Amino acid sequence: MTIAFAKTTLPIIGAPMAGGTTTPELTEAVARAGGFPFVAGGYLTAEVLAPLVERMRETTDVFGVNLFVPNPVPVDREAFAAFVAELEPAAAERGVTLDPEPVDDDDHFDEKLDWLINHPVPVVSTTFNLPTDETVDRLHAVGSQIVATVTSVPEARVAAERGVDGLIVQGPRAGGHSGTADPTRTIEDRPTVDLVRDILAEVDLPVAAGGGVDGEAMVAELLGAGASAVVVGTLLLRSEEAGTAPTHRAALASGEFTDTRLTRAFTGRPARALVNGFVRRFDPVAVNAYPAVHHLTKEFRAAAKRADDPQDLHLWAGTGYRGADAASAETIVKDLGARFARQ
Repeated sequence: MTIAFAKTTLPIIGAPMAGGTTTPELTEAVARAGGFPFVAGGYLTAEVLAPLVERMRETTDVFGVNLFVPNPVPVDREAFAAFVAELEPAAAERGVTLDPEPVDDDDHFDEKLDWLINHPVPVVSTTFNLPTDETVDRLHAVGSQIVATVTSVPEARVAAERGVDGLIVQGPRAGGHSGTADPTRTIEDRPTVDLVRDILAEVDLPVAAGGGVDGEAMVAELLGAGASAVVVGTLLLRSEEAGTAPTHRAALASGEFTDTRLTRAFTGRPARALVNGFVRRFDPVAVNAYPAVHHLTKEFRAAAKRADDPQDLHLWAGTGYRGADAASAETIVKDLGARFARQ
């Protein structure tokens, strides 16, 4: 069986960027270009996700839906309290009151999975943890393919053992959250192409690859290493159809921000962002506590967005962010993939 993301005209996948960045207009533009779109299911209820999927279904019959898989990590209450204490003065300046009690949730995973079982889609991708055997079996039973996000060779092996149909190989230079199944581990920097080669040497599954993609040359490099498609997210952040906040858009193009870093400061899970004041101040005291830190800082970050202040906002960006253009997503995808169009 051919993996669905290898059926598109262009070998380009639009990354599912949760939190409103991947809009229906963005997924439709990726589809029009001949790429493979993913509906971002993270942070949504099943009720909110449903119309987004149905709208996508009206556009193309080759698409996927991404889900966050629950991955509870015990919260070190003492370390969490210390982080709250560090953040409180800055929050008070923005008029935000912090809840000192850690908040947990499963991102409505079971409800969304149930909905997808009852309303099957071509592909379901998972991130933040590997899918269980039961999840894989349930999706296969309704005809959906399932692809798992992996960030290491051991994760790829386990995913293959559980019967997934393909892998999304996410290199450490990708923007936003790492999809690692072990958010407490230290993620070492390395080129995505090396990770792709290592995984393909161990696992016989089709892969898509992303992380640090900065243009057509890297697309060629990843395809040459054996990837069936290349995942782009950061390169779409400034596109006309993306839901990226104006403050975030401006920061990506600004000479003020010159580096990215993996940090747990914003959400308690490693995520790559432009280095700003928040990262410099709070990364040294950040804790492994997702989604507790995500909920803790949510209103603080929202206040920074309203104030148009990039220094306290989560400016997700991969290392290839300088390649992000202010253009139509359709044009961006075509420019990246046209030379590699499938026959």
